[in-house]
Amino acid sequence: MERSALIVGITGGIGRETARALLAAGWRVRALHRAPEKVAPGLDDLGPIEWVKGDAMNAADVVAAAGGVGLVLHAANPAGYKNWQGLQLPMLESSIAAAKAASARLVFPGTVYNFGPDAFPLVDEASPQRPETRKGRIRVQMEERLKAAADSGVPVLVVRAGDFFGPRSTGNSWFSAALVKPGRRVRSVMYPGAQDVGHAWAYLPDLAQTIVQLVERSSELRPFDVFHFGGHWFERGVEMAEATCLAAGVPVSKIRSFPWFAIYLLAPFAETFREMLEMRYLWKVPVRLDNRKLVAFLGSEPHTPIDVALRRTLVGLNCVNESGLTSQLSSAI
Repeated sequence: MERSALIVGITGGIGRETARALLAAGWRVRALHRAPEKVAPGLDDLGPIEWVKGDAMNAADVVAAAGGVGLVLHAANPAGYKNWQGLQLPMLESSIAAAKAASARLVFPGTVYNFGPDAFPLVDEASPQRPETRKGRIRVQMEERLKAAADSGVPVLVVRAGDFFGPRSTGNSWFSAALVKPGRRVRSVMYPGAQDVGHAWAYLPDLAQTIVQLVERSSELRPFDVFHFGGHWFERGVEMAEATCLAAGVPVSKIRSFPWFAIYLLAPFAETFREMLEMRYLWKVPVRLDNRKLVAFLGSEPHTPIDVALRRTLVGLNCVNESGLTSQLSSAI
């Protein structure tokens, strides 16, 4: 495989962290964006990115950007859950066309949205995909389209994971949209789910490392291959909020319930809130991804201890002062 990659959606959590991991592994990285002159300065910390101006909705732009690459990462997602029906499949079609034209592997970060209650609580790669939500059905359509692309000669890798968190803020992350507020010191932590219901979280740098390790063994992958990333699993979902309090140096008594009542009231006037309500069921039932296939293939799953992952996340989101956090940890020791 040509060790160069095109990232579609580099400003999102997965796109940004995977670009970082690819660069660290010696890959060349190209990024497509409608306004690279605006976003490139904010991503200087990644390293040498080759920027290409273009729109993910325009297949010709994506095909042109993918010339000569061996990998296309489709990490584009509509911000705030908005207009999934109108954007998700057309953007994916652009990336499929680009991967086909470049004879490249297409990588697609998956979610648990594809699955319904009949697949819970432990979901593996072969679990039935019978979602009861509109976004879940769109995700199934997307993976069906990817399978058809693989059947026509475009190698595809799907890596599914739970809710994201990491040192860089992303609008589609429950962690930075609910548990904490980026740029604000942590004084309390909000938790959206039932406290005793299990929940899965994916630390983005670990997920990115997993994707890179998999694509670097592309010759061993099937034309259409799917892996589940286990990440951090909490039998009591609220343990994530408790661990965040500990990392931020605030008492667990500062854990607050998410104001779902307000979301219900505002939903008629805001698409994002309506979309959040559709997925609320994932906070009411345990959904765990079975990563045994991934571990068998790689030998182990990249896994940063939760305390370290949360400290890095809170510092990166400017929710704690790094020097103050060091002082807290030293005094605790």
